[in-house]
Amino acid sequence: MKLAAALIGLSLLALATDSAHAEGTEIRIGQTLPYSGPASGFGAIGRTQEAFFEKINAEGGVNGRKVKFITLDDAYSPPKTVEQTRKLVEQDEVLMLFGSLGTATNSAVHRYLNGKKVPQLFVLSGATKWADPQKYPWTMPGMAAYGSEGVVYAKHVLRTKPGAKIAILSQNDDFGRDYVAGFKRALGDKAAGMIVAEATYETSAPTISSQLSTLKASGADVLFGVVLGKFTSQMIKGVAELGWKPELFFVPTSASSISFLEPAGLDNAVGLISSSNQKDTMDPQWASDPGVKEYFAFMKQYMPNADLSNSNYAAGYHYATLLMTVLKACKDDFSRDNIMRQSASLKEVKLPLLLPGISVSTAADDYLPFQQLQLRRFNGKSWVGFGDVLDDR
Repeated sequence: MKLAAALIGLSLLALATDSAHAEGTEIRIGQTLPYSGPASGFGAIGRTQEAFFEKINAEGGVNGRKVKFITLDDAYSPPKTVEQTRKLVEQDEVLMLFGSLGTATNSAVHRYLNGKKVPQLFVLSGATKWADPQKYPWTMPGMAAYGSEGVVYAKHVLRTKPGAKIAILSQNDDFGRDYVAGFKRALGDKAAGMIVAEATYETSAPTISSQLSTLKASGADVLFGVVLGKFTSQMIKGVAELGWKPELFFVPTSASSISFLEPAGLDNAVGLISSSNQKDTMDPQWASDPGVKEYFAFMKQYMPNADLSNSNYAAGYHYATLLMTVLKACKDDFSRDNIMRQSASLKEVKLPLLLPGISVSTAADDYLPFQQLQLRRFNGKSWVGFGDVLDDR
């Protein structure tokens, strides 16, 4: 009898907790980001989103509810991510995790959040593992898949330099492996002959200078650097110091922030190729664009001292507008089930900072919101898009 009563009590407590998430007057959203450590430049994303939800609350909230946004520092360290995520779920009782950064860090809490049936929404990592609705129905990616980016870069190499000698430097984890797998997949049978050297590095390594020297010695004239954070700066500066001038030099979208290019010297980054599905807010071609003007008006009012050339601020704003689309669609039902249902029902959604021709669509069996990209090249001041919108098919 006592056991039965205890079990009933636990069930009622669980129902009460879910009811509080669904019917309360506050939407509690949690996030972990690296505000310290090797990837601390991405902290600008969370600071922008704090300001964004401050704006939303000032305008009356979402469907009458205020948003409490709690973003914590995990230093890009998986054990710290576990600690902070548990705090957000078990102490702060957040409705969901949103926009947390990193493959290894999110992997550390992947099973935990799905076991708790807590939405892990719009993960800032392009690892293919996040789009697995059968096995992990509570997790959804927020970026184009790394493999898709790799495919787009390889297509450009095949189109513009079919006789290329390619060197690859990649981070030794899922982040690096996914990019390289997509790149090789698009090269197909030509991969073995075109790729003349490969090297990897550990995120704990102090430098990557020895890897760069080895890759240059291979005679490669195309370099694909699957790097992140400080290693972006080290690679660009290191290549320049070696006097190496690859004809095509690629870095992932996640490494293309001005905050990573500046320490290497912007002149050294001229000609660098990346990709994006977002408008470059600093590019004059978008000066009169309504979405970009809306973004600048927000920044002027809520983050007047921010360096607008840092694309992480625009990224933070961009992902916040994506989440707002989902929250508004929830109407009066803020249960975790409905959060996921609405996230998996997006139909050609246009966001203020998405490039023309690109939209967001998801389905119950397709959790990838972004599957289109455009190449862009750094000119010493900003990124300039070129060519058509591409996909990974």
